[in-house]
Amino acid sequence: MLTSKYKRVILKLSGEALAGQQGYGIDPVIVDSIARQIKEIRNTNLQVAVVVGGGNIWRGLSGSAKGMDRAAADYMGMLATVMNSLALQDALEQCDVDTRVQTAIEMRQIAEPYIRRRAVRHLEKNRVVIFAAGTGNPYFSTDTTAALRAAEIEADVILMAKKNTDGVYDSDPRLNPEAKKFKELAYIEVLKRGLGVMDSTATSLCMDNKIPIIVFSIDEPGNILKAALGEDIGTVVGG
Repeated sequence: MLTSKYKRVILKLSGEALAGQQGYGIDPVIVDSIARQIKEIRNTNLQVAVVVGGGNIWRGLSGSAKGMDRAAADYMGMLATVMNSLALQDALEQCDVDTRVQTAIEMRQIAEPYIRRRAVRHLEKNRVVIFAAGTGNPYFSTDTTAALRAAEIEADVILMAKKNTDGVYDSDPRLNPEAKKFKELAYIEVLKRGLGVMDSTATSLCMDNKIPIIVFSIDEPGNILKAALGEDIGTVVGG
């Protein structure tokens, strides 16, 4: 059996990662592939929690930019993350992986409310826990949710799975062929350069709590397992 150098991780998935090539909505084939990769890392006896974005369905900032009340737009985004979380839960359970969805906004008919001690207990029982509905507050991203939950459950690392990029670069590699990829970065460097690994609130929270971030591509099957095993992949942010 493969073993990881970590005990407990948070996997951060963008909503777009669930959309596949169509760019919006939920692609069941992609969700099934991600679920199978999560099963692989759970089978290493690693405790796994997941935070999923909602950008494949709705982006609060986009609604706000078009004149919508920001808080209302953000709450809609939180509901989008719940939809994605339920889709991932279903795919995981079809792979025989015990899964719980916990939401920051109470909705008892479909998920548990977020309770830190209960989440930790689920993880100790080898269940995958999916944290939905963000922090439950507008003006906070799912990146911040991942950082906050990682601190609360004492995760060893955040695995930041990205679409269309295999790490952190000094400029956009799609626009600049000479863009340099970083192998390692300090939190403060990310903040100073505005490199967009996470938003500044999330990065600061990771820095304050010394939670490393591994940024890697989700486009290549097997990368989630490689990152979880601590292999040399993507960019490591820490220190």
